[in-house]
Amino acid sequence: MAVWTAKRNLRRAYELMRVRFGHLHWWPGETPFEVCVGAILTQNTAWTNVERAMANLKAARVLEPVKLFALPESRLAELIRPAGYFNVKARRLRSFLRLLVEDFNGELQRLFAGEAAAVRTRLLAVNGIGPETADSMLLYAGGHHSFVIDAYTKRIFQRHRWSLKTDDGRRKAEAGNSRAMGYDELKLLCESALNQKAGAARLDYWQDYHAQLVMVGKHFCRTQVPRCEQCPLKPLMPRSVNFTPDA
Repeated sequence: MAVWTAKRNLRRAYELMRVRFGHLHWWPGETPFEVCVGAILTQNTAWTNVERAMANLKAARVLEPVKLFALPESRLAELIRPAGYFNVKARRLRSFLRLLVEDFNGELQRLFAGEAAAVRTRLLAVNGIGPETADSMLLYAGGHHSFVIDAYTKRIFQRHRWSLKTDDGRRKAEAGNSRAMGYDELKLLCESALNQKAGAARLDYWQDYHAQLVMVGKHFCRTQVPRCEQCPLKPLMPRSVNFTPDA
């Protein structure tokens, strides 16, 4: 797929989604710190479970960096139990809090200061923070231009043939003799194609774009029995694609 075609399709996709859903004003979190905590807790679970865990933290009045880091790991695990994998996530959350509290005095502004690439490297060095979690923090809490790629994005892009790539590096729409792009390749594709705005406008654009993809992935581009006929992205679906009819 030529670069100009990718840009056209991805920009058109946002227009179609925005008409259907409006501006979503998303990520669910009242403060940048809540966004960071939520980004870790939401790994491998539904957001409704994260909300229950966050409610526990608020009820215990510990949802701030120093207080949360001061909790014994066992107590932290107990509070975030609704989010699942609570022992693992307690360790991951404490690793992030250790960086934030010990190196940046608990101040997110200091943690997120600097170029996006440098801050991203800083976050990725934390045990349990991978590319998707780091980019979620950067985009929604840190105010950095760092596009988020999640499972919904990968599924939507694969089904629309936007993420297929031949061995020589060229994108192509045909499924034969091609492979799906990896995380960093998809991130670069989106950031290069969706760069027509600048500053705060671009930040809002990328934040809302990711939110729109989540809505499409949850309600239409489902793993089983996708609802292609009702999907706002149906006009961009390749003619050769034929999924199971909508339920």
